[in-house]
Amino acid sequence: MQNFELTILGCSSATPTSKRNPTAQLLNIAERFFLVDCGEATQIQLRKFKIKFQRINHIFISHLHGDHYLGLLGLLSSMHLLGRTEELHIYSPPELKEIIEVNYKYSQTYLNYKLIYHPHQFINYDLIFEDEKVEVRTIVLNHRIPCCGFVFIEKPPLANISREVIAFYKIPFDQILDIKKGGDYLTPDGEIVPNEKLITRKLSPRKYAYCSDTCYDERIIEHIKDVDLLYHEATFLSDMEARAKETFHSTAIQAATMAVKSNSKRLMIGHYSARYKDLQPLLDEAQSVFANTLLAIEGESTSIDYSN
Repeated sequence: MQNFELTILGCSSATPTSKRNPTAQLLNIAERFFLVDCGEATQIQLRKFKIKFQRINHIFISHLHGDHYLGLLGLLSSMHLLGRTEELHIYSPPELKEIIEVNYKYSQTYLNYKLIYHPHQFINYDLIFEDEKVEVRTIVLNHRIPCCGFVFIEKPPLANISREVIAFYKIPFDQILDIKKGGDYLTPDGEIVPNEKLITRKLSPRKYAYCSDTCYDERIIEHIKDVDLLYHEATFLSDMEARAKETFHSTAIQAATMAVKSNSKRLMIGHYSARYKDLQPLLDEAQSVFANTLLAIEGESTSIDYSN
């Protein structure tokens, strides 16, 4: 089974604390390493958790509030100083290119590798990355400035076929892949054996939805429906719902309500306000609505497994 694992690098909101850093996550899908947001100290967290910088080829920035991108310049510079030559792709609001280039202009920094920018179009479910293993689509979030979330979708995995079935039907080796992809089998006698009689298990593609800074907004539900893991910010407890609305953020209960209404299998909450030293009340509130909720904790990895 190929990897589909999320590691939390930062889980705080705008202000870091002595124990929590601003938002950053690393997603490993079939040994493709995607960095999702890049708050301050992201490169330190990568070192701390023994993640190699140079394995990251794609960086997704949700929006241009500093707690989601201020670690990027340092990370890019360290990649350069450590000898990177492979091109790096950045998916972000279009203005980020100017921010990066003006910094490097006045520091007279010339990277050894090429940066390729992919500006957000702020279109719901826009396909912004695709290869043979995974695709990434955007979610337009409701925040104070333009902001995108992301849905990472595994390409449909191949079905399994047992050795016993192969032996029983005497299936040639060169036809097994076609059957795993959904094909029927034509026997030497001209009999068609339907695919459903040949495969033992067909797995549904795994999905991870990342909803960074956003107020409660049910318009995104159709784009995150049935995901295996939903990350939704939960900056405040419910007694601060008015403050959440004012700052275009969400409460733990609102995040859990989104998980229920989207039929998500699991919910992870994060982006905690620095006012909360103890995160248990946030977890308790979310679990009162959606039991299968977990906290984003720095250094912890969560495997996204097949559900069938």
